[in-house]
Amino acid sequence: MIAPQKPINESKRLEVLKSYKLLDTLPEDAYDTITKLASHICNTPISLVTLLDADRNFLKSRRGIDMSESPRDISFCGHAILTEEPIFLVEDARLDKRFQDNPLVKDFKAIFYAGVPLRTSDGYALGTLCVYDHKPRTLSLEEQDALRGLAKQTVLLFEARKRNMDLAASENETAQRNDRLEDFARLVAHDLKSPLASIEGLLNLLKEDYLDSNDEDFALYLKHLDTSAKSMRGYIDGLLDYYRADTLLATKENTTLFKLVKNVADLHKSSDVAINVTDDIKLASVSTIAIDQIISNLVDNATKYNDKDTPTIQISATESKDFYTISVKDNGTGIPEDKQDIIFDLFKTTGTKDRNGKQGSGMGLATVRKLVEGLGGTISVSSVVGEGSIFTFTIRR
Repeated sequence: MIAPQKPINESKRLEVLKSYKLLDTLPEDAYDTITKLASHICNTPISLVTLLDADRNFLKSRRGIDMSESPRDISFCGHAILTEEPIFLVEDARLDKRFQDNPLVKDFKAIFYAGVPLRTSDGYALGTLCVYDHKPRTLSLEEQDALRGLAKQTVLLFEARKRNMDLAASENETAQRNDRLEDFARLVAHDLKSPLASIEGLLNLLKEDYLDSNDEDFALYLKHLDTSAKSMRGYIDGLLDYYRADTLLATKENTTLFKLVKNVADLHKSSDVAINVTDDIKLASVSTIAIDQIISNLVDNATKYNDKDTPTIQISATESKDFYTISVKDNGTGIPEDKQDIIFDLFKTTGTKDRNGKQGSGMGLATVRKLVEGLGGTISVSSVVGEGSIFTFTIRR
């Protein structure tokens, strides 16, 4: 008997093999189907999908034998992965000096062997798809071709498994990174509220003390400080709203669109805004707090980014078997077409100032999208500059 040598790229080959995380895994139907087909096509009692570890031959799928692994130094597969040929054939192992006195030949009567190396796309032979028989024989060209085809399918299964694992790991890493970012943003926003409140309190005292002052420069400085403080307050509140959006989705109750809009309209009673509901529908078992927040944000945007004397907002709804669909239409300034794809991204804005000359924070619509997606829906916008916009969102029933 001659023990198989190690490939010259053995160290890297083992590294690649371990990256697939196939060693010592349980049997899987996909691989068992391949060995079943291999035995059927080649008319052999034994067929295997093997993986050659450092000192053992692990049997990922086996048909016709009970053992789950064997020593590498007695394996036929150790020789097979060294071949440059598409298939490694041993027609009668009793007559081959490499396998004479081999325990597999003596004890298991492994007389005939045919193995196709399972090579990755970058050329590393991880193991074999092989068949054994207890008598001397060979394979026809058609059988060899079929065995090679099954080996290619086996490698494709390896690759698909690795891609799925890599994708899952990437998604998990992204989720963890987002969780850390969310915790950081929430902590920063919360910790900034107290010092900001102190600054706002000091500004109010200064404005009272210097109410009758004729120092125009000082008054201008105070105005800038006040504007900056209010802007910072908007950013902090926006961040907290965005990162607490998930908590608004928990409570479910029955309501109507009219009731939800009435709550929002009551907040705008003091301003010259016309809000109309054109289609009222019943909303069953929905997160009213989340929907209220969505509509409120859309109405606020429609009011702020509006150059008409009377901002007019029409809210309508339809329902289907799976979704409620709600539209919020306004007569505002509209959104340029090249900006419509980014306005729902966090911290992204159109760059347009509102009717009070303030720049948006880019958090309101991001919060809206997060809430809508949490409700199992989607949101979109259609808009014409100078005429207005229609925001349409769905809620899964």
